[in-house]
Amino acid sequence: MAGAAGTVKKVSLELGGNAPCIIFDDADLDVALKGTLATKFRNSGQTCVCANRILVQEGIYDKFAKAFSNAVQAMKVGDGFGEGVVQGPLINDAAVHKVESFMQDAISKGAKVLVGGKKHSLGMTFYEPTVMADVKSDMLLSREEVFGPVAPLLKFKTEEEAIRMANDTNAGLAAYFFTTNIQRSWRVSEALEYGLVGVNEGLISTEVAPFGGVKQSGLGREGSKYGMDEYLEIKYICMGNMS
Repeated sequence: MAGAAGTVKKVSLELGGNAPCIIFDDADLDVALKGTLATKFRNSGQTCVCANRILVQEGIYDKFAKAFSNAVQAMKVGDGFGEGVVQGPLINDAAVHKVESFMQDAISKGAKVLVGGKKHSLGMTFYEPTVMADVKSDMLLSREEVFGPVAPLLKFKTEEEAIRMANDTNAGLAAYFFTTNIQRSWRVSEALEYGLVGVNEGLISTEVAPFGGVKQSGLGREGSKYGMDEYLEIKYICMGNMS
């Protein structure tokens, strides 16, 4: 934006996010597990719409944490062409160092490792799929994108608290939540300050839907007919006294 300002060039920017994934007490546990695993661990956590914070309502927290940890523990890490492999390496050493620094910060502030928590025995830039409990909002895992296979679990009590926690970030790209209550589906969707919202679904990106965020996640959209607007300018022509 700064580089384009001098000549007033139009820009469309997608600048990353800090996606919350909210699991309400009334969620279908199987649907929530499948969706959360998909949005957290796709590409080893290295996409801008990966779940970065998993907010779980207190009534289902222990049950979800156990089932989720078991599923993550069973993930096979390795060469993507290998049989049954679902997790590959991080992109480079800097990415591994970033994950390690976020982990150290969380552990030093009281978070607990439920699964994983260290570089994989395969070496190189492989990192174990990880689940963290007792994560708080002041930890780096909550404040910034980890961009790795680390799933922080945060507990909440009420719908209002979940929305407040979800919106407590300068980012606003993607958000996800799981519920079987249709009224809550609309209510929470409208309250979340995000450009993309997945309801009972962890994989929401598609070229036929507008992709983009609000706040410091950028401006403009790509994909769908709305993505064309970024390449167009409206011209108004008023003709009078033609006869």
